[in-house]
Amino acid sequence: MAARPRSGIRRSGRQAVAAAAAVAFLGGCSVGIPDPAVPGTAPATRQLATPTITPGYDAAAVAARNMTFSAGTTLARGIPVGLSEGLADAPEWRRSGSGGGGTNVYLKSDGCQVAAKVSANQWPLVKGDDRESTAALFAYLDPTILPKYLKPAVLRWGGEPGRPGPTVDVLVLERAARPAGRAAVVLARVFGTAGSSVYASVSCPSAPALAAARADVERLLTVVPPSE
Repeated sequence: MAARPRSGIRRSGRQAVAAAAAVAFLGGCSVGIPDPAVPGTAPATRQLATPTITPGYDAAAVAARNMTFSAGTTLARGIPVGLSEGLADAPEWRRSGSGGGGTNVYLKSDGCQVAAKVSANQWPLVKGDDRESTAALFAYLDPTILPKYLKPAVLRWGGEPGRPGPTVDVLVLERAARPAGRAAVVLARVFGTAGSSVYASVSCPSAPALAAARADVERLLTVVPPSE
């Protein structure tokens, strides 16, 4: 099933909407919009990236605060966020390699699977804050996904592993398990000012297993703030 653009959704510079290409659980099919002209993937990392200088940008202050949807404008323009590989170090989890387009795939001993990716060159899709652009990204991939179907959630925003720290707002789409199917959720966020987006899809054999795996993702999969 291929997703087609909806009128009113702006695509600047052939944006890397493939940031959510592994949202294979949205309708039981894969959605991918590859664009070889867009160098879209920022590498996953266990550490902050080598600093770059952005005049007037206080990276430490931004990293120390919760990254709400409205706070996305405080990020340095065009410097993408990162994504940690902390899930690979968790008990019962292992990294199983990379999927298409630089997606990192993790497997749990109970059969759960996580696919996570951060993409660069992802600019705002609509007017408004990052919440509106994130909802538009879901709708771009599947026009039947209305904003009312999406629920708010958070991932870790930098900080030290194992310690309480700031969080970053995301939107979540939940899919109940179908007969002989898998339960799944997709968490995503567009960072319009930073020109990047992140997603994590979680798929499990049962609803209880999904709840536990999602908790692991929210606790261990850290969005890494841009450094200056």
